[in-house]
Amino acid sequence: MTAAASQDSASARTAGGAGANGQGLLVIACGALAHEIIALRRANGWNHLDVRCLPADLHNRPAQIPAAVRSAIRAARDQYRSIFVAYGDCGTGGLLDDVLREEGVERIPGAHCYEFFATAPVFADLAEAEPGTFYLTDFLLCHFERLVIRGLGLDRHPELFPTYFGNYRKLVYLAQSPLPEAEGRARSIALRMGLAFEYRATAYGSLETSLRGAVGQASAQRGEAALPWPR
Repeated sequence: MTAAASQDSASARTAGGAGANGQGLLVIACGALAHEIIALRRANGWNHLDVRCLPADLHNRPAQIPAAVRSAIRAARDQYRSIFVAYGDCGTGGLLDDVLREEGVERIPGAHCYEFFATAPVFADLAEAEPGTFYLTDFLLCHFERLVIRGLGLDRHPELFPTYFGNYRKLVYLAQSPLPEAEGRARSIALRMGLAFEYRATAYGSLETSLRGAVGQASAQRGEAALPWPR
């Protein structure tokens, strides 16, 4: 199975079986992170962690993310001891954080996946060095044609390229676990967009450290008496 296929299939289901006894940890995640979270689950033997992914194309409609996350939390509340959300703010303007405060659930710190893959200090340096930067991750690289070219209608109206990307100067590829041809594909996209290119091998950044923290907290709670969720 290719990385792209595994990401698409994972976004349509829940991976794992931790919810069977009500003591597991559920990570509600953006579908764009499915491949990375499942890889971390497998590599670390996090058998008490399930992953439930929401569609990645919600990023084209960020106003819908808070309600979708709230619905997923409430649907899973009776099945899991702990819930953690693997989203940045992702363009919701703080509305996702409002929902999470109301539901008593934490998320990964940061504005978006570019920040937590690169880590906040590195991303801040990149943004300061060139504010006009377009970022790629492994997921966006795999789905560039669908999410960017067709998603923005550029396959039908290529004359809109300057309208969308005229203020960009550089493309930075933040690579998690890239396939051998990935850097070349990213360079081709930068050339197509008329942008300078930079490659950064980030691995999983603060996504991994945040998940380790959530797993550790959930493990500590498993031996405790179940407490009611905050209302």
